[in-house]
Amino acid sequence: MEGVETREIAKLTSGGIARGSDTVACEGALSIIIGNELHGKHELGITMRTVGDDGFLALGFIYSEGIISSIDDVSDLVTSGDTVSIELSGNVNFDPPKHCRASTITSSCGICGRVSLDENLAISNELDESMSINLDAIALCLEAVTSKQIIFSQTGGSHACASFTSNGSILRIFEDVGRHNAFDKLVGSYIDDGGVPQSGLGVFVSGRASYELVQKSIRAGFPIMIAIGAPSSLAVDLAREHGMTLGCFAKDESITLYSGVRRIIQ
Repeated sequence: MEGVETREIAKLTSGGIARGSDTVACEGALSIIIGNELHGKHELGITMRTVGDDGFLALGFIYSEGIISSIDDVSDLVTSGDTVSIELSGNVNFDPPKHCRASTITSSCGICGRVSLDENLAISNELDESMSINLDAIALCLEAVTSKQIIFSQTGGSHACASFTSNGSILRIFEDVGRHNAFDKLVGSYIDDGGVPQSGLGVFVSGRASYELVQKSIRAGFPIMIAIGAPSSLAVDLAREHGMTLGCFAKDESITLYSGVRRIIQ
């Protein structure tokens, strides 16, 4: 199965050591190469990811970075092994000193290696005010995501990111060892279809709500973000600044709201 590998283990219990094997989530390096006529080809950086949907990951990544605004900005995309090569079309906003990373992007960090933290990282979208959800929908969303986390069910070592409707139905879900990678894969899948989710969809993340994930959510147009884990201070501040509904510590019977309570139906 793509996304998982097997490793030999030794398990220690009160009865002694037993040798066997275990399934672990795959983690490997992906190089994203980007180019256009003005600047030539450049490596944006090396990201550690779970193999699979690499093209979506690259599209979502360069969208969240503000390099492209739609699939029309991409003239060619080729995935070969552990490399994704993207050719930009026209006068796309690609600035190598600004966009290329100075270090490896680990599976736990989506903005590591940036020379500077640009103001709001290309956020410009106004979020939809028509979407709303209740606790029952959140519970359904939690149940559906849990049942669809194939890699996690085998390894316990992956994050999930999913889009959902106001009734809690899951439309798309992606897994990766990196929570920001899972988010980029989700967004990239919508870009590949010719758009980004602007209206009537929320986003669910299986881990904590970090600044980078809130930024990606707002950039993609999700008005509601639900997280199982805790938020950071910057994540809360950014969500409030842009009017996004941010709910964390999501459970079947409760959720803690840090911003955008107006979209929650009691």
